[in-house]
Amino acid sequence: MYISLTDLFKIGIGPSSSHTVGPMRAARRFLMELPDGALAEVARVRVELFGSLAHTGQGHGTDVAIQLGFCGELPDEVDTASIPGRIAEIARKQLINLLGKRSVRFQPLTDLRYNLKDLLPLHSNAMTFRAYADEAAATPPLAERTLYSIGGGFIVDEDEAFVGSPRGGEATVPYPYSSMAGLLLHAKREQLPLMDLLRANEHALRGAAATSAFLDRVIDTFFNCIDRGIATRGELPGGLGVKRRAPDIHHQLTVERGQRRAAPHKMLDWVSVYAIAVNEENAAGGRVVTAPTNGAAGVVPAVLRYARDFCDVEHDGLHDFLLVAAAVGALCKMNASISGAEVGCQGEVGSAAAMAAAGLAAALGASNEQIENAAEIALEHHLGMTCDPIGGLVQIPCIERNAMGAVKAISATSLAMRGDGTHRISLDQAIDTMRRTGADMQAKYKETSQGGLALAQVEC
Repeated sequence: MYISLTDLFKIGIGPSSSHTVGPMRAARRFLMELPDGALAEVARVRVELFGSLAHTGQGHGTDVAIQLGFCGELPDEVDTASIPGRIAEIARKQLINLLGKRSVRFQPLTDLRYNLKDLLPLHSNAMTFRAYADEAAATPPLAERTLYSIGGGFIVDEDEAFVGSPRGGEATVPYPYSSMAGLLLHAKREQLPLMDLLRANEHALRGAAATSAFLDRVIDTFFNCIDRGIATRGELPGGLGVKRRAPDIHHQLTVERGQRRAAPHKMLDWVSVYAIAVNEENAAGGRVVTAPTNGAAGVVPAVLRYARDFCDVEHDGLHDFLLVAAAVGALCKMNASISGAEVGCQGEVGSAAAMAAAGLAAALGASNEQIENAAEIALEHHLGMTCDPIGGLVQIPCIERNAMGAVKAISATSLAMRGDGTHRISLDQAIDTMRRTGADMQAKYKETSQGGLALAQVEC
């Protein structure tokens, strides 16, 4: 199975890839894959949420996402400005237009059920969809299906989870790999840098022009999100009263830029504000890119912007950055997880930091071994990180955590490039450690808001 650029970098909306992007795609998929003619018989739809989706779904916008998915919307195409009005209209009329074709009775308070007790065995982020032929939903459903949102916007059903298709699509590429060791071996045999191998793989999938166009679209979405975030003031939704900080920090940095004796660390303040800007946009439901998830969406674009603005990395170098970053993210997903509900935040911000570190090293001309070392250092120093959002919202500590992840990624790249690439612990070993650590972690520390820092708000 091969995870490509387009699998890993998904353009969508906030606040969560697993709790917003995934459920939207799942609700749409449930209806799209009904047997021929079955949609015309549907009089009511219901969904039952389990695990992390049940505990933090409302804070992560899962209820909104599912309704949009039922309406046939896609995360990368939905008009974000129209969402509040559309959801309010569904609640007011108690009607929902399935795939834009069939209007049926829908009451969010009863047709969206949060099962806080049961866990399904394959993944914490489970959703069971049911479609009924009678409006009262008093008869057995005419269709029922359980889908899992496994992180990064990826959706699988039970069969797919067992056969492994969540790990990517069936594809033939010239340099297949399932480990960094395998990818490095390809590079050694071909005497090529990693980005050239990865570029050849992507070209084999969709051609050079389409690959370049996709990378440009991702970069534009990254940077537009940063620009929106540093220009938008106000308070984030959800009830915590969190004020957007990116505009004020950006203003301070802009004013200080003209001063002769700016402290050297101010460069990292710029990196932090880029990451904060993205994650404030994400928390507000804005347009973001999963990198590899929405909860960690600020790390890669912040370091990419740093590469452009402070390291003079040009267009082709930015493409190299993303090609290598995507490969590291794919390895984290294939061999561990990028889901906070499965392995904690080490799988989200930790994976993102490893991606950003490897990407930056590639863009700066590091050797293949230094690129691998940079990713390993970044991931190693996120191991064990819990996912414990206060109030089930991706605000505290998620926004600042992205800034810290971006700074760690740059530090990891710097350390790796001061060496020759030789080190004791490999990236593959660090990824496996993340998997094992996540398995040992108690469920309350995996995106349920039932442990860790999430309890601080209760105790205050």
